[in-house]
Amino acid sequence: MAATAPSERSFLRRWGWAIAGLVIAALVVIFLAPAASSDPDGLDRVAEDNGFVENAKDPPYQWLTDYSIPGIDNETVSVVLAGLIGVGLVFAVTVGLGAAVRTAKKNRGSSA
Repeated sequence: MAATAPSERSFLRRWGWAIAGLVIAALVVIFLAPAASSDPDGLDRVAEDNGFVENAKDPPYQWLTDYSIPGIDNETVSVVLAGLIGVGLVFAVTVGLGAAVRTAKKNRGSSA
């Protein structure tokens, strides 16, 4: 029985894991993001507790500030959409890096 070349495999066979991961991540964002605490987290909390929060500088840019989308008044919808945008960006970067590595390996193998 000959192995099937990657280009000959079905779409779902090649991308099923990614689709499942996207669906799971989207469900987590949709159901859990609205329940997230509005209390400060991580370094923000440490800065408040230790009294150096006033020394903080604003970032040079702000995109999706406080996990919200400007212009959307419903806080729950805004947080969910911001989370879904984040999931999409992480997926796109991961697929892009994977494609770049795969192409580099192919090119390295064909030039050897």
